[in-house]
Amino acid sequence: MLDPRSEIYPTVEYRPIQPSDLEVLENIHLALFPIRYEREFFLNVVNGNGIISWGAVDTSRSDDRRDELIGFVTTRMISAQDSEIEDLFRYNSSRKDLTLLYILTLGVVESYRNLGIASSLIREVIKYAASISNCRGVYLHVISYNQPAISFYNKMLFKLVRRLPLFYYIRGQHYDSYLFVYYVNGGRSPCSPLEIITSFVVDFRAFLKMVAAKFWNKEERSTPRWSRCKESTTLLVSQNNKRIIGGNDTRCHV
Repeated sequence: MLDPRSEIYPTVEYRPIQPSDLEVLENIHLALFPIRYEREFFLNVVNGNGIISWGAVDTSRSDDRRDELIGFVTTRMISAQDSEIEDLFRYNSSRKDLTLLYILTLGVVESYRNLGIASSLIREVIKYAASISNCRGVYLHVISYNQPAISFYNKMLFKLVRRLPLFYYIRGQHYDSYLFVYYVNGGRSPCSPLEIITSFVVDFRAFLKMVAAKFWNKEERSTPRWSRCKESTTLLVSQNNKRIIGGNDTRCHV
C-alpha cells in the first residue's frame, strides 16, 4: 500500500471507463465485492449502455499500466418515481420528469486507498448530477455492516434517509441496507415535525392577514368617502375652479 505520509504521490487522472478496461474492471469487482456481477453488467459499463461511469488511472507509472484502472464508480440515471425514495419528492409532485443518479459500484484498489481517490470520484458524480436540471439527487445502498463505507458517505455529506431490512441476500444470509442521498438542484429531505409546525404557523398568519385585509377593504368600500374625513367647521371654498378643504385637514383629497 502507498504510504499517505510519503512525499511521493501518484498522479491520478479521471476519465470515462472504456472497452479496454473490461478485464481489469471485472477483476477489481471480483476482489472488492461479495456480490458477483453478470458479464452483461460489465459490458454495459464499458460500452456506456445506460450506465455513466468514471475511472481513475495512475499516469505517473513508468510501465505500460499507466492507463490501467485503479479506481472506478458506476452509476445509472433513473426516474425518481421508480426509486425507493420516490416519497421524498412528493412535495414537488407537479414534476413528473424528476430523476436521480444511482451509484451502482464504487471501488479503489487496495494499494491506492487513503489518497482521496474515492472522494474525487464521488465529486465527479455529484458534479454530473448537478449539471442535469431535472436531477434531484445522488443515492445508493450500503450494506449495514460496512462501517467504513457508512463513515465515508457521512464524510461526503450524504444523508442517511432510511434503513431497509433484509435488503441484501448474500451466501444464504440476509443483511439490512442503509440508503444514503446527496441532494442537488433544490432536492431536499422531507420536513421535520418542527419544520412542518413552523410552516403551518407562518402560513396561518399570512392567511389571517389576508382575511383581515379583505374585511378592512370591504368596510372602506361600504363607507361614503367624505364621511371618513375629519370633521371640520372650515367652509369648502372654490378657488381657481378647484375644490379645496380649508384648514389643516389634509386626510382627504379630491
